[in-house]
Amino acid sequence: MRGSHTAIPIRRIRSDGAADSVLHARVARDVTQRYVDPLAQVWLEAARRIGLRVVRTGDAYAVTDGRGELAIGDDATLDADDSLAQMIFHELCHSLVEGEAAFARPDWGMDNTGPDHDWREHACLRVQWVLAGRHGLRGLFAPTTEFRAFWDRLAGDGLADRAERSVQAAITGLGRAGAPPWAPALGDALAATAQIAAVAARFAGPSADPGAGGERTLWRGVVAPPAPHPTGLPAGAAAGSCGGCAWRAGARCRQAGAKVDPAWPACERFEAALDCQTCGACCRAAYHSVEVARRDPVVKAHPALIVDRGSYLEIRRTGDRCAALTGGAVEHAATTRYHCAIYDDRPRTCRDFTLGSAHCLTARRRVGLSL
Repeated sequence: MRGSHTAIPIRRIRSDGAADSVLHARVARDVTQRYVDPLAQVWLEAARRIGLRVVRTGDAYAVTDGRGELAIGDDATLDADDSLAQMIFHELCHSLVEGEAAFARPDWGMDNTGPDHDWREHACLRVQWVLAGRHGLRGLFAPTTEFRAFWDRLAGDGLADRAERSVQAAITGLGRAGAPPWAPALGDALAATAQIAAVAARFAGPSADPGAGGERTLWRGVVAPPAPHPTGLPAGAAAGSCGGCAWRAGARCRQAGAKVDPAWPACERFEAALDCQTCGACCRAAYHSVEVARRDPVVKAHPALIVDRGSYLEIRRTGDRCAALTGGAVEHAATTRYHCAIYDDRPRTCRDFTLGSAHCLTARRRVGLSL
């Protein structure tokens, strides 16, 4: 609480009813409340619920200290098309990409200069693009950093290139959005922002805002959220239909777990085709063991790859992958094609694994290839 004096205009009226002059009296009062921008209020509280304490600073644009504090530039530091809400949202998208452990690392573990910085920033923006798009907020919540050019090139299905490293990281991040500590606070904040934005957009003028120096107001970029897909999943932007989706199994969709009409437009999880050589999920981190029958031909054909666990045999692993799997190196931010070195002699467990099956979808989700 602090003291304040407010100037109160007092008009003296002449006998003929006209205003003669204006006097001012200063009245002392206690200021016990302050005004907070509605979107700032929403995102400050969302950040708090997720585990971040937001402070304003004139010494940085946006930094985290690894101890629960997120410092955002003050009004003098930010540009006219920045907002505290967008800045917080952007940093939360970084946390989704980097994972919960990144809350304990300054700047989410990013050094802002190394070779991994760009693709991680691109992954963050892909997450931001998808989440904002679900609520019609891409115009309001567009980034204002030097990566704005990358954002402006995003169109349609921003997750289509599953061999792109930033796409895989973005898919993993989007999967985290529905789990604590982000859920339900992040989803609630986006929904509340969409409600506020829809009202504010109705009052935004059709042209430049004179009060903003002639620049167009960001509220003009708010659009109606896309209607959900008939399955209830988020709507998609891919030029396809349920009939051409890799996850349709007869009349049912493995993604939605429900019947679909082949003529329905694509949802957000649409994938036109699957290619084992750009995936390899079932042979790497998605599953941790491939058991082999003692009479399986691979035991004699490739004994160096067999590990005897006493009660069972399994294929040897190298790190998080089957030792027979080759490829998967990252070159120019893309992943090289996978290949099974013993494909013709692969064990029955691998032969029975079906492309496009429920197990295939599970494997791809675990490694960040499918939503």
